[in-house]
Amino acid sequence: MINQQRRRLLESRVWPHVQTPAQYVGGERNIVVKDHRQLRGRLCLGFPDAYTIGMSHHGLQVLYSLMNRRDDWCAERVFTPWPDMESLLRKHEIPLYSLETFTSLADFDVIGLSLQYEISSPNVLTMIDLGGLPLESVDRTMADPLLVAGGPCCQNPEPMADYFDVMIMGDGEPALPEICDLWIELRERYRRDDGTFAGGDEGRRQREEAVAEIAQKLAYAYVPRFYQPEYESNRIVSLSRTRDDVPATIAPSVISDLDGIPLPTSPIVPYIECVHDRIAIEIMRGCPHLCRFCQSTVIKRPLRIREVDTIVDAAIESYRNTGYNEISVLSLSSSDYPHFAPLIHRLHEVFRPLGVNISVPSLRVNDQLRTLPQLIGNDRRSSLTLAPEVARDDMREQIRKKIKNSDLIEGCRVAFQNNYEAVKLYFMCGLPGERPVDLDGIVDLAEEIATVGKQVKGRYPRVTASVSNFVPKAHTPYQWNGMQRREYFKWAHKYLWSRRKIRSVNIKCHDIETSLLEGVLSRGDRRTGKVVRLAWERGARMDGWTEYLDPQRWWSAIEDAGLDVERQVHDKYEMMDKLPWDHVNVKFGRAYLEKEQGRATVQLAAMADAT
Repeated sequence: MINQQRRRLLESRVWPHVQTPAQYVGGERNIVVKDHRQLRGRLCLGFPDAYTIGMSHHGLQVLYSLMNRRDDWCAERVFTPWPDMESLLRKHEIPLYSLETFTSLADFDVIGLSLQYEISSPNVLTMIDLGGLPLESVDRTMADPLLVAGGPCCQNPEPMADYFDVMIMGDGEPALPEICDLWIELRERYRRDDGTFAGGDEGRRQREEAVAEIAQKLAYAYVPRFYQPEYESNRIVSLSRTRDDVPATIAPSVISDLDGIPLPTSPIVPYIECVHDRIAIEIMRGCPHLCRFCQSTVIKRPLRIREVDTIVDAAIESYRNTGYNEISVLSLSSSDYPHFAPLIHRLHEVFRPLGVNISVPSLRVNDQLRTLPQLIGNDRRSSLTLAPEVARDDMREQIRKKIKNSDLIEGCRVAFQNNYEAVKLYFMCGLPGERPVDLDGIVDLAEEIATVGKQVKGRYPRVTASVSNFVPKAHTPYQWNGMQRREYFKWAHKYLWSRRKIRSVNIKCHDIETSLLEGVLSRGDRRTGKVVRLAWERGARMDGWTEYLDPQRWWSAIEDAGLDVERQVHDKYEMMDKLPWDHVNVKFGRAYLEKEQGRATVQLAAMADAT
């Protein structure tokens, strides 16, 4: 049921005049196109970023496959258009549409957006507005689709709370079908005999009652309109319910049996090159480690695994359905998968004769790393990517990432012996209690690995130390800490560069303004939503891409919205203070985080005088 009239208009007026039109035309291999007239419900899965990013996101493929297995629902896709495409859509009054059937977003029953990166928040407003929906949830009626958010940015839902009807916490696979079915029941309840819905105040009241029922029935569904924040001294002090029949706190949706959730074995194959052009297979969800800085390890608990046979069978079927020449096994810490060696042996046994490479990102630095490069193998010139995070043992004790430099260095030695050409190391700058010696360690470790590479290969290999600016995230033990200021990061980056001696070692520091804005958006309360809207109204588009980001536009919006960045981002919270995201529950809860923060504070005091 393709909207051929809209497609012809796009072909004649729009696609010939935009860059990379293939990202807007649909029709890729393995897409699913259904007749809407034969369905109970219509879902559009959106990703608020460019097609090349969204099509590389494994979660989108998982949910697309999951919902399209059902005979009574369709799942289609939409991404944020680039500014040239947005301009032409507005000029010709063409709504933002799905790639499968060219259906306007406003004509779906449910729209689900995955919020992965705070800086991309204005893209959400672009999609809502271009799709033909009122920007704020309170202005919608039952005639409008249910706008649902999921993803890691929902762990602090407040900055985007005004724009979504429902925000899902936890795993999407069990939650999305349930919320879709419930919404269809509610829509049918309020549908008039002629098939239409009430408008105006009546329609808005009906929608309010409908989303209230979602909040009552689904423990993981946060409906922000029923929660009213109160502020004192530029900080949130309470979040009061406006009706007693909605829950005080929100529990995460959790898959108990990951192996029982089918993997997508016919992933969509894009026409254009994307960030990740390969088959992705999730082998494990969660992480066995409890690093204090890491939000993912907290929100993805408990640890769940897939069986080796499940993974290999899915990889074989995916290869047959796509023809990709690389398979990537995904998890937060792939080498901690309990059957890692048998899995890699099986994958090599099946795919090496076919010329298919096996990629293993997210390797943990431990004694196993000394043998991993031999196990993984490397028939191509490639880079080994590792995340030591910090370079000194006492700081590792502080962040609870218990690894040894000796394991890291010997693992890199074995990698160089097995045809690896480069090493990329991820570090953080600005952690609580950071000292100059911690920055020294980053450069020293990178240069020691380069020296080991020269011993093995006869020349210095490329070693990149990628240094991110630490943002204390919600639901981590560091959530009470303030973020370092601009002046500190400028000094630290300059200091790191001044310590470098080996030319093949590159110190790549993340952009400071981007990191500070991430701090504003990830640590904000509901007032931050006004900043997002102001930035969007003033032209913020695709700000996750460096060439489009205008930091001054954001800082002006922050000032005009009256946001106190010092209080929101840089000042620490006391342990008993109310946090903007306290109403969202995680595994182990706030008591565990308080205990870990207390331990970290004691360790910091012991570290303070170390050199």
